[in-house]
Amino acid sequence: MELDSKCPTGPIETRWERHRFNLKLVNPANKRKYTVIVVGTGLAGGATAATLGELGYNVECFCFQDSPRRAHSIAAQGGINAAKNYHNDGDSVYRLFYDTVKGGDFRARESNVYRLAAISLNIIDQSVAQGVPFAREYSGYLDNRSFGGAQVSRTFTPAGRPASSCCWERTRRWSGRSGPAW
Repeated sequence: MELDSKCPTGPIETRWERHRFNLKLVNPANKRKYTVIVVGTGLAGGATAATLGELGYNVECFCFQDSPRRAHSIAAQGGINAAKNYHNDGDSVYRLFYDTVKGGDFRARESNVYRLAAISLNIIDQSVAQGVPFAREYSGYLDNRSFGGAQVSRTFTPAGRPASSCCWERTRRWSGRSGPAW
């Protein structure tokens, strides 16, 4: 039995960008012909469902819990790691990649972990644009800290209102249905 991860081939630094460049585009007039199924209602699932709905796709979003607001993004008190290097402590995409692979006891698919580390720079900016209330310093800049044994400050934590409630409000607005009482 051969296991195939379906990861693009080539150098790890460029394989995902090359793969993204070679993908076929969907004509905006045809987007309503496609229904996208999103499994998971946390920050990633909620943001994905809301963004695809805004782009014009039909989106069905499913969760395993009794309510979408019970996702781990709400219950967890950790944060999101990103290699933004705000404190000039030497953080980089490769360092986040290595720490993530090492923290997972070298059992993760390295190609996917590298892609995650590379786009982590944009995930924080996208989340802020979607209304996720991250903790901020007195000067107004996003605050980050060292968390989970990391030697650099790369964890961005939500403050105040639960972060995924912002995504769910966007998702409900674009869904066209009221859904269950969340």
